[in-house]
Amino acid sequence: MFLFTLVLGVLLLQKADTLDCYECTPDPYGTCKEGQTTCEPVFKQCAALKQVTFAESISPIEVKARGCGTPADCVEGSVNYGVSRAVVKSTCCSTNLCNSYPVISSNPPPNGRKCYTCVGENCGKTLQCLENENYCIKSVASSSGQTATLKGCASESVCLDLKTSLIKRLTNDTVTKNTGIKHYCCKGDFCNSASSASPALLLFLMPVFFMSYFS
Repeated sequence: MFLFTLVLGVLLLQKADTLDCYECTPDPYGTCKEGQTTCEPVFKQCAALKQVTFAESISPIEVKARGCGTPADCVEGSVNYGVSRAVVKSTCCSTNLCNSYPVISSNPPPNGRKCYTCVGENCGKTLQCLENENYCIKSVASSSGQTATLKGCASESVCLDLKTSLIKRLTNDTVTKNTGIKHYCCKGDFCNSASSASPALLLFLMPVFFMSYFS
């Protein structure tokens, strides 16, 4: 009788320690079917993530995901090249079905930081950084013998690559990270130097720059 009571207590304890979360794993097109899941014991929180890409003359592109997570998964950040800005934000909580999607502002305030950005071949233009974009960034890629450079603002979490694990797990790693692109971050106004760029190549590589960060 004692053994039965002990086993029953262990089973009830394991059940009490589990967490139910909303689940949404997007397909390669960024859409998914909403559902629910019971987390494995290693995941102590529910997580929800939203990624929005803003660009001139087009509607914002939004991708959402949610599921089981850990406190380390709860980060937010953005990379802002002026003509385009990609924002990712995740939230975590520790009660059943608590993982609602975070809100991302389409009109965030400037924070006073200033970095160089590229307009056509001129990479000496000034960009006002937004929200928590406290770093300047320079991203460089090569294709068919040409080199493309994008410059702008970025948040610390983007520069330190803190958001990778959550995005890869919740999105099922549907987009392969492009390892041919290099990103350089620095802290201080206009620290990402002014130089020229190839506008035609930049137009071709713009989606790849964002994929290399938020995938």
